[in-house]
Amino acid sequence: MLAKLLPTKKLTLPNGKVVVERRSMTPVIILLLLGFSYWSIQITGFDLEILITRIRQFFVIIQEMLSPTWAYVPHIWKPLLDTIKMSLLGSLLGAISALPLAILAASNIAKTAWISSATKFALSLLRTLPTLIVALIATYIFGLGTFAGTVAIYLFTIAYVGKLLYEQIENVNMDAYEAMHSMGLTTIQSFRYAIFPQILPNYLSTSLFCFEGNVRYAAILGYVGAGGVGLLLNESLGWRNYANVGMILLMLVVVVYLIESISEHYRKKLK
Repeated sequence: MLAKLLPTKKLTLPNGKVVVERRSMTPVIILLLLGFSYWSIQITGFDLEILITRIRQFFVIIQEMLSPTWAYVPHIWKPLLDTIKMSLLGSLLGAISALPLAILAASNIAKTAWISSATKFALSLLRTLPTLIVALIATYIFGLGTFAGTVAIYLFTIAYVGKLLYEQIENVNMDAYEAMHSMGLTTIQSFRYAIFPQILPNYLSTSLFCFEGNVRYAAILGYVGAGGVGLLLNESLGWRNYANVGMILLMLVVVVYLIESISEHYRKKLK
């Protein structure tokens, strides 16, 4: 639409035909980007001088973290296991709960339009809520601890897996489903035998991938009292004990790498 407001140039071809050459939008786009960049700098208070003078402190902290306190390892095991357990439980329950919601959201299965639209809206609403905020609300409802973190991961998994799953259902081959439905099978029975085998590999792969991410997300839920290794991170950062922070992060990286390697191995088998 903006291109219509720009001046045009008329060219006369050798055969006498007149054509209109549209002006390039590139200068306008560059000016808009420069304007928005300047506006962003003013709003955020970005100061290049402060960045240059304080960036060395970042490397000081990194240097301290690269010398982790190995004696701190016994204090990490239990919170780290709590993080893995609440990630696993929240991911498992969320993936299971996402399946019926995905069926209701799929427009080719749920023939009632308002049910499909309402379910899609609910899943979209869940996706817009940051997991950290959900965990904070859960701590007010269920109290401090890993249960609140599990609830937050559970809701995030429903939104993530449910979204991808209903899109997969809407793109499957419906021939077998319609044939079974016409033979007198119920919607659930037709789905079970005609559609579920088609989406099962992607469903399991998506659930495993979500579990990988949830282990990382769960590590920061302790900042709002949702338990796990995040509590230790918050405590060590508060005391500026970066050597302990380095040890926590090292343990977390090793665990996440192992989980991702195992998950990737099985996800490849599902393809």
